[in-house]
Amino acid sequence: MTHSTKNENLTLVIGGTGKIGRRVAGRLTSQGRAVRVGSRTAERPFVWEDASTWGPALEGADAAYVTYYPDLAFPGASETIAEFSQVAVAHGTRRLVLLSGRGEEGAVASEDALKKSGADWTVVRCNWFNQNFSESFFLEPVLGGELALPTGDCVEPFVDADDIADVAVAALTDDRHVHATYELSGPRLLSFHNVADELSEATGRTITYLPVSTDDYRAALAEAGEPQEFADLFTLILDGRNASLVDGVQTVLDREPRDFSAYARAAAATGVWNV
Repeated sequence: MTHSTKNENLTLVIGGTGKIGRRVAGRLTSQGRAVRVGSRTAERPFVWEDASTWGPALEGADAAYVTYYPDLAFPGASETIAEFSQVAVAHGTRRLVLLSGRGEEGAVASEDALKKSGADWTVVRCNWFNQNFSESFFLEPVLGGELALPTGDCVEPFVDADDIADVAVAALTDDRHVHATYELSGPRLLSFHNVADELSEATGRTITYLPVSTDDYRAALAEAGEPQEFADLFTLILDGRNASLVDGVQTVLDREPRDFSAYARAAAATGVWNV
């Protein structure tokens, strides 16, 4: 349900149909808070490429969860975030929680633009999500039994979407998180060989990991109609810069983050990987 009066604590959830956004929207709604989903297909459409949609989507909202597609590290993102955050503050939407990328220099420019807007900001930096393997671009490879990626032997502390959503909701609803930057990770480092083993155990099928070159992956992205810049982003953020554990989940939620194996078992139980 959408409301437009300020006194009902309306939150605009941009990307509210996405992996994190729909979890944030669901949690806020369960707390009795009014939510407006910001998406292309919403009653009040929100389109990043069309600034004329921003004001109507922000109307009456005192807070916004901000996620940018395709990625904050892509060219032009920081300028768009700067413009949006200024529009938000002008509309009285002072609480802005930005989902950012851990270890992405390009994303820092967007974070800085948000901070300069005068908003009550919180930045939530994340590395790769567990749910990329069940709700996103790794789902089809898992179903096909082979993860062909330009990731070599790198390790990544995969973080769970439910943990991210819990942190974002805390930031949206608790003043203690204003002007804070949190970096989130899961509880252990995993290589993609490890991930394939975990997925094999959870599914009861053999999932293999095949390291490929960046050029080969770029060609595969083009064939699939996906932005080829993702190939460059892979090499950028998987060079070891995020190969460490951080404690944002523990700091905000006072509990340990969810482990990949627990995620894999739960995802497998839903049948998402059944073939």
